Amino acid sequence: MKRITLILGAALLFAGFAQAAEKPLIRIGARVFTEQTILAEITAQYLESKGYKTRITAGLGSNLARQAQETGQLDLMWEYTGVSLVAYNHVDERMTDPAATYALVKKLDSEKDLIWLAPSRFSNTYALGLPRKVAEAYPQIDTISQLSQALRDEKDRKHLVALDTEFANRPDGLVGLKETYDLQVGRENIRQMNSGLVYTALRNNQAFCGLVYTTDGRLDAFGIKLLEDDKHYFPDYTAAPVIRKQLLDASPELAGLLKPLAEALDGDTMRHLSAQADVEHRSPRLVAAEFLREHPISEVQP
Repeated sequence: MKRITLILGAALLFAGFAQAAEKPLIRIGARVFTEQTILAEITAQYLESKGYKTRITAGLGSNLARQAQETGQLDLMWEYTGVSLVAYNHVDERMTDPAATYALVKKLDSEKDLIWLAPSRFSNTYALGLPRKVAEAYPQIDTISQLSQALRDEKDRKHLVALDTEFANRPDGLVGLKETYDLQVGRENIRQMNSGLVYTALRNNQAFCGLVYTTDGRLDAFGIKLLEDDKHYFPDYTAAPVIRKQLLDASPELAGLLKPLAEALDGDTMRHLSAQADVEHRSPRLVAAEFLREHPISEVQP
């Protein structure tokens, strides 16, 4: 009887090990800005706590990241609905409803075997921002239309506009923005740079305005004034984890694991997390670990 018990115990133990070993390595991608790095770290550490192995590849451009996921080199990315809509799926129709945008990109990307899971509660859309001194000198500028008028009125002054290089060259970027708002800016007005340097230029009053992200923690810290997108040029950019169908079919529990994680992330949370990294200069890995300690997440069924 003891021998049978030992055999059964060993078999159950071996089965447990085998089940644990079946959990796949999840290759997580992150684009080249702080929020993406933090999201990748949070996701990796959370999944590792559930027994998965993960590997992060960070610092990727949008097109490279998308290509890597479509070709099976990456398994999981935090993506934004507006990016998929315009940059990847080339939808020209102007869409302002977040739910409709999410539903459309979910459908379109599923045809490429990329599955959108439950979305977060934040949208990290683009915005144009004024540094504190410019905002004080031009109190009449509250919208992008008013900015455009000011640039036309003072075109001889050649006010500088700071943009990250990717936005300056994307289909949902500078070209469309100029057309929508009749922005009179040419090469002599544009300064392309790393997205992080845009905030530095605004803080140091080295640009008249700059392209920023609405969930960036440096907005409040640097006193940057956001301008209203009064013609609704920028689509909704709700963030959600996007996973390869092959991985989800093999591990369907991932949908239930990642749903409460996504729902724990809202705009205020992301600004706070980003500020810890960009303003307080804390490691994104430590920022992620602290977030998970302070926000225990219970998985749900998919």
